[in-house]
Amino acid sequence: MRPLDAVYAALVACAAAALLTPVAAALARRLGAEDRGPARGLGARGTPLLGGLAIFAAVLIAALLWLPDGEEVRGILAGAAVITLVGAIDDIWEMPPGVKLLGQILAGLIPVLSGVTVDAITIPFVGHVGFGDAAGPLTLLGLVALMNVVNFSDGVDGLAAGVCGISGAAFAVIAFDLQRDPAGTLAAITAGAALGFLIHNFHPARVYMGDCGALLLGYLLGCTAVYGTLKTNAVIALIAPLAILAVPFLDTSFVIAKRLKYRRKPWNADANHFHHRFARIGFSQRRTVLTLYAWTLVLAGLAVALRFVPYSDHHGHFDAKWSLVMGGLGLLALASSIYLVYVLEILKFRRLRERQLRQREPAAPTWEIEQEVEREVETGEWEAVGR
Repeated sequence: MRPLDAVYAALVACAAAALLTPVAAALARRLGAEDRGPARGLGARGTPLLGGLAIFAAVLIAALLWLPDGEEVRGILAGAAVITLVGAIDDIWEMPPGVKLLGQILAGLIPVLSGVTVDAITIPFVGHVGFGDAAGPLTLLGLVALMNVVNFSDGVDGLAAGVCGISGAAFAVIAFDLQRDPAGTLAAITAGAALGFLIHNFHPARVYMGDCGALLLGYLLGCTAVYGTLKTNAVIALIAPLAILAVPFLDTSFVIAKRLKYRRKPWNADANHFHHRFARIGFSQRRTVLTLYAWTLVLAGLAVALRFVPYSDHHGHFDAKWSLVMGGLGLLALASSIYLVYVLEILKFRRLRERQLRQREPAAPTWEIEQEVEREVETGEWEAVGR
């Protein structure tokens, strides 16, 4: 299997998703599967869901044409069908969280039983670490976690589709370099399907992917990470997924930590995701997603560079010149992450909120305004800042 085949597969998946998404939207309207309000997202109420059905169909078409027939591939596609069905049912009828979790576990169990497992990893400066009998349960836990990470971050037009498209493309490049060609093709297909759907989902979105799409993309990226990188002994196998998927992971971790801190249920939607915080400091939806795309590109680019830049001979010897290049790239990724998470999200909001409160209550003492802003930042409960 050649990288060019993966390009063809991605193009077919992209075209199929673009053509089938309006059909999925029409079906969603007939079934009453429409967005019920921006509890977590920023989108318009009444937008049809079930765009994930088009993504699944596009992936299936391209996979049947280009992926080799084998137990692992069959398991991945069967699990994809299950999680799409689970998500679609939830989009239409809103399943209880526990039932939806059981569906996610069932979907993840299928590829795990088909051999898509992480049996060992190579940790930098530590070496080879085997999981033994825990390989299956740990892989299943990771797949379920990634499904929910992508689903949690899907709250603004085009965000999940764009981030997953970028992530899939990065995984494809790395998987082919690791000679995991089927996994590279699956990653390319996932990227193509996500980007084909994005044509209809970028702001202003005409259709949402819904849980059936977000859970599916998280599942496919998880399977790609296991099938394409984590099943190898390369050091990049562990680092690449963490870097490529850092944005949705950071978003979900931040939100869940906030909910637990204030004794809220982790699965209950709120308005503390990155896209909400961008909106509160005045970003439009387009600027929000483009900023998060750029952040994802920087981190995914770092992961790809770690594989292709010859900074080491992989035997403990480092090339000084290329090591400096990698150090510079790492500092760029770190600086952009710190800027976005801390300066842009917190400091700018503080300044804008202090100015807003000062205009509203000119006679209020400074310490009182600062105390109110501190409370709002800590609890996540504030009025929207004007755009």
